[in-house]
Amino acid sequence: MNEKRHPRTGVNPEYNQPCHSGKSRNPVTDNLDLWTSAILTKSITGRGSNGKQQGYGIKKLRELILELAVRGKLVSQDPNDEPASVLLEKIADEKTRLIKEGKIKKPQPLSKISKDEIPYALPVGWEWARFGNIFELEYGNNLPQVKRSNTGEYPVYGSNGVVGTHNEYSIESPCIVVGRKGSAGALNLCLSDGCWVTDVAYSVVPPSAMDLEFTFKLFHTLGLDNLGKGIKPGLSRNEAYILPVVIPPLAEQHRIVSKVDELMALCDQLEQQQTHSLEAHQALVETLLATLTSVESADDLDEAWSRIASHFDTLFATEHSIDQLKQTILQLAIMGKLVPQDPNDEPASVLLEKIAKEKTRLVKEKKIRKEKKLPEIGEDEKPFEQKNGWEWVRLGQVVHIRGGKRVSNGYQLLSNPTPYIYIRVSDMKDGAIDDSDLRYIDEAMYSKISQYIITKNDIYMTIVGATIGKCGLVPDKFDGMNLTENAARLTPFFVSKIYLYKALSTAFCQEQFIDKTKQVGVQKMALNRLASTIFPLPPLAEQHRIVAKVDELMFLCDALKSRLADAQNTQRHFADAIVEQAVA
Repeated sequence: MNEKRHPRTGVNPEYNQPCHSGKSRNPVTDNLDLWTSAILTKSITGRGSNGKQQGYGIKKLRELILELAVRGKLVSQDPNDEPASVLLEKIADEKTRLIKEGKIKKPQPLSKISKDEIPYALPVGWEWARFGNIFELEYGNNLPQVKRSNTGEYPVYGSNGVVGTHNEYSIESPCIVVGRKGSAGALNLCLSDGCWVTDVAYSVVPPSAMDLEFTFKLFHTLGLDNLGKGIKPGLSRNEAYILPVVIPPLAEQHRIVSKVDELMALCDQLEQQQTHSLEAHQALVETLLATLTSVESADDLDEAWSRIASHFDTLFATEHSIDQLKQTILQLAIMGKLVPQDPNDEPASVLLEKIAKEKTRLVKEKKIRKEKKLPEIGEDEKPFEQKNGWEWVRLGQVVHIRGGKRVSNGYQLLSNPTPYIYIRVSDMKDGAIDDSDLRYIDEAMYSKISQYIITKNDIYMTIVGATIGKCGLVPDKFDGMNLTENAARLTPFFVSKIYLYKALSTAFCQEQFIDKTKQVGVQKMALNRLASTIFPLPPLAEQHRIVAKVDELMFLCDALKSRLADAQNTQRHFADAIVEQAVA
């Protein structure tokens, strides 16, 4: 039968929805811009982030295609198709035969589907049926990894995909693999003539009157993964068996599979276009922002900024691009390009002399230990020219660095509040300390580690694990609290604590922390390596001006990001609304 098709998608016109103008509208093809613009943002701040974003609109489009498919709205019905009622008779006859042959057990009878359970009307020739009256969820067979041959003959399935191969099979025909434990409800299609399904999954071989690939697509609309999220983890067969499922005529099942595959290919293309567009946008933003940090004169900086400002709304339209802008602001700050220099400021060299005298005094008074002399900063370590009055310094020159302390072996941190908070790396978030899930120690443990605290005058920095180099300020409520051994306490001498925090947050410093971690065999940064970090130090008065300007610009960036989030939420709600309207 020849169907009328949309020139791009091939969707037949019965799939279209009427609009107020009287013209039919197609919820897939008429909203392509929405499907590709509605995204789930993913912040790129943090070690190892790649700035990728999830296509929420395309995800909803895939769901819409499947939902329309199982409602009979994706392809035309053909009155010449053998109706599903005949299929149900054939399926019942096949089950009776298999029971007689001892190949399956006689199932428990399931109740008829009531009118209240039917969520929508079906096309002529379709039928509703209980899942358990059509499909069997067969338990898999245990096959530990050590017993798998891994010689490539037959795939071995776990709860969510292939986990190896074996020279024998437990299922001799193509089947659907449904996660039972672990990734409960996860779906995988095995098209090979044999496979092994392990005991953390079920296998389903549909009746001969059902198309395997249609069944696979149908299962995606049943919410089997949600059934596996109950109080007792795992997918129960009994819960799945009572689900109402739709049964179209077999010929229409074939047509649906063909159409869904065609539209899913379109989704793949849209997804690829979206990825390429985001990558190109990201590269453009990086290139233009790099011009700000590479120019020398104030005039050149103004010109570079003008080029960016004229396209501001276009450039900074993703969370990733705004985070890049924030990093550029910080980089400009430590390069002395964010605020003008004042020749009347006391130079940083004088500040360093004061710090050295203070350290000498504290050593004499035995309040701190004498530190090893830090190596001179070589010219090859300085990536850019410093401004007049500025100095290149190592971190250990301007701060006193101390580590935290672990609790005794076997000691369990307390959930119930005590006067003694124990600050963990997991509490260190967004440049502050999160108080939503704190842990405490008792007085006895506090007496053992009371010297290992952090104060409101300090900066914290993580020194172990994937978050090495994450730093932040200490809110007043955590003044004098105990600090984990996985973080360091930095106490500045006569230097703006906030300027130092912002300088250490720059990519320039963060990259040094990564390099210092690579120099050792474990993912840990020794305190002496931390002390050798270099960064530019401006006069104290300029530090304060820089902090004020950075805060002002960061506030604008956060406002921009908030507006962006609101716009993206609106797009996602719109995508949801279109899906709801299309299947209503």
